[in-house]
Amino acid sequence: MSEPYTGVLDRIVDGERAVLLLEDGGDDDRATENAAGEEPGDGAEPGRATVVDELVVGVDALPAEGRHEGAVFAVRVDTDGTLLEASYRADAEGERRASARERFDRLSERLPDE
Repeated sequence: MSEPYTGVLDRIVDGERAVLLLEDGGDDDRATENAAGEEPGDGAEPGRATVVDELVVGVDALPAEGRHEGAVFAVRVDTDGTLLEASYRADAEGERRASARERFDRLSERLPDE
């Protein structure tokens, strides 16, 4: 049996190993609980996915177009932790980058003088 996850390429080590952060669920829906199982009002940020595990694989196990930091994949992992499948999701990566940019822009705005 295998488990579906959303995988985000965190980093490539020595040009040979890719570190994927695995988020609960096989699609790009955002989890509403954080890793400790807390509800969003308890410190988790609503609409943010929860990283549930990390997987180190050979770079060549990933599709060539997704071999860069921040790439998003739909992945299936065997119960023993072996990567079975990784499909690059350019659309999900673009949405995440846009969301991060919007969040940064909001945070960088000056507060009104009182």
